[in-house]
Amino acid sequence: MFLSGVAAASIRSSMAEVAALDDLIGHVARLSGGWDQRLFTQLLGHANAFKEGDELIGVAAPNEAARQAARELLGRTRLRDIDSHPPFSDGLSAALAADLDPAARERTAEWTVGELAAFLLTRPEADIKAIMPGLSSDVIACVVRMMDDEQLVRVGDTIFNPLPGTRIGSRGCLAARLQPNSPTDNPLDIRWQVFDGWAYGVGDVVLGTNPVSSEPESVKAVSDTLRGVLEAFGLADTMPHCVLSHIDIQAEVDAAAPGTTGVWFQSIAGSDAANATFDLTLDKMLRHADARRGPWGLYFETGQGADFTNGHAQGVDMVVHESRKYGFARLLAHRVARARGAEPWVHVNDVAGFIGPEVFRTREQLVRCCLEDLVMGKLHGLCIGLDVCGTLHMDVSLDDLDWCLERVLPARPAYLMALPTKVDPMLGYLTTGFQDHVRLRRQFGCRGEERMERFFQRLGVLDTGGAPGPRFGDPGWVHLQYQRAVGDRRTDDDIRAEGRREMKEVRQRGVFLAEGHGRRPEDLEPALDTTIRRIYADAKQSIWAEFDDAFRRSQAGSLPLFTESADRRDYILHPTTGERLAEASVAAVDAERDAQRGGCDVQVVVSDGLNPLAIMDLAQLDPFLAAMHDSVAAAGRRLAPRAMLVTSGRVRVGYRIGERLFGGLSGPRAVLHVVGERPGTGHRTFSVYVTCRRGDEWAVADATDHQHTRVVAGIATTALDPRLGAIDVLRVLEGMWRKT
Repeated sequence: MFLSGVAAASIRSSMAEVAALDDLIGHVARLSGGWDQRLFTQLLGHANAFKEGDELIGVAAPNEAARQAARELLGRTRLRDIDSHPPFSDGLSAALAADLDPAARERTAEWTVGELAAFLLTRPEADIKAIMPGLSSDVIACVVRMMDDEQLVRVGDTIFNPLPGTRIGSRGCLAARLQPNSPTDNPLDIRWQVFDGWAYGVGDVVLGTNPVSSEPESVKAVSDTLRGVLEAFGLADTMPHCVLSHIDIQAEVDAAAPGTTGVWFQSIAGSDAANATFDLTLDKMLRHADARRGPWGLYFETGQGADFTNGHAQGVDMVVHESRKYGFARLLAHRVARARGAEPWVHVNDVAGFIGPEVFRTREQLVRCCLEDLVMGKLHGLCIGLDVCGTLHMDVSLDDLDWCLERVLPARPAYLMALPTKVDPMLGYLTTGFQDHVRLRRQFGCRGEERMERFFQRLGVLDTGGAPGPRFGDPGWVHLQYQRAVGDRRTDDDIRAEGRREMKEVRQRGVFLAEGHGRRPEDLEPALDTTIRRIYADAKQSIWAEFDDAFRRSQAGSLPLFTESADRRDYILHPTTGERLAEASVAAVDAERDAQRGGCDVQVVVSDGLNPLAIMDLAQLDPFLAAMHDSVAAAGRRLAPRAMLVTSGRVRVGYRIGERLFGGLSGPRAVLHVVGERPGTGHRTFSVYVTCRRGDEWAVADATDHQHTRVVAGIATTALDPRLGAIDVLRVLEGMWRKT
């Protein structure tokens, strides 16, 4: 939300009246004649470096002078006063406060934020670590906004929190979080990307796959694939594997087959309200942490902007929310340590640019965000890696990522992401490729985790100095060693030939595999580089496309609806406009409800999303809708006679349609929301968001959200076949129906 004229005038007045000795708390109290929480959170946000997300929340400074004035006020504020005036309070914030070391907290209580910043910038690591257990998440969020990028780098280069028993997170180690994603959860796609990473000496933190399907059976199959590779090479005690489904699903898989899962993953938020969007509670996460008694603990992902884009900003800037996520991770790490009776294997991956231009838009802001998050994570005592990434609708290019990486690495993240190229074949975003690790390790004098490095040396991928060895860039060789490890006695030539066939199959499914290199070992092979740049250009085209007249004519039987987005640019830059229907479309849905007279159980909604070209491809949309119609009818569900076609539609608009259409009706009712998504994968895919609730639950306005939804993703003629996708959707729908 933007500031009203009155509020903005109040802020301008307050900035003009900064007294020479004012601190932030005293300044707010003096101006308000008591206490004004909104003024406090606005001025706190003013001290941040500018990001579009803070502007949308209504707390960004209007100009540099206001920013500097807010920093002066904050710099004179005591840490005790920061902690006694939380930006917002809930059960999580109370738990974070209780988790602090009282003696360490008291030691710094009378310091000002400015004095804390000076301490961090001038004292050695041991001195800083002595006070870290007493620093609250809010204090940490305050101190990072006092520093420029160079100062953040200096602090990042001072503090190291390695994972127990490893060099990961220590000085001189740049590790890699290998992400073998598949558009169809295909075991070969996953396995070959592991071989590929290891062929470049990359992949030593965790083998972590984002599943297309979160059904327990599918999650177990992916988990078994990853575990099988580690066990074949004798690495199961060296590094863990992970399937990035909801933590409840991972626990279910492990309960059915104890000991088969590795480290458990979960995205977390900085407030009770935002965590509810992930179907999380504090108590639930504490129970999961208490159950982690084996060698591997918990793995978290975070990122600035997730809270406010899910509607839970609470008038507070993104840095505060992000810092509280690290506080949550610290709390859970303490619980894992208590359960194990030893240091916890817990780490955090900051996914800094995954959301889009509503959070920030430029490469400079991406660097700033990474540095803020890295330092906050380290000050919480966490081993923290970075996904230095961007979405295809941000103003960050493939080459810009290289520029960003070179400015972030001096702050020493524990690890970076690692994929065959900079483009994820399933999620469709830009991140770090294997070749980037080769370049950055040389450029910054880093090595990988030493036990995995010895493994790569045995493979011949690296030499004893960590440089490329004779088998560097040859995933077929790694596959040959895998087959030998599992007892394959065929000739080398036969196994090599099979490897070439499998690599061809994987590539035909749109999964990138690097092989060899360009002029230098750190350069992507030229033909693959050309392909990636072509896909990047196609993604830009897909994002900015709009439904054309021919497509609209082909969907003449659907009910046309529009959101509050003024145009495509408004939709891209201000996502919330695509989450609510325009007034005339609300009336159209109400009329459709009257026409249905409660006689429909299931409504299909089709939205352009971020990939209208995927929806306009009738060769994949029509077979999916036809198969969906037949399967829903065969299951005895009453499908609405016509679909709804939404222009400028986001996922949440489907929830709002369900509320208008089904609220107050009897029994379970479902919305199947088909959304064009993930440009940049090399496929033009759509996903289906399945939401099934009782009529009384649909009746509560704005109560239905992502935690009530399951998704089937990656549907395209070149990925998950549309007809098979319809079968998956029905299976998910029926499972939800039985539980509703």
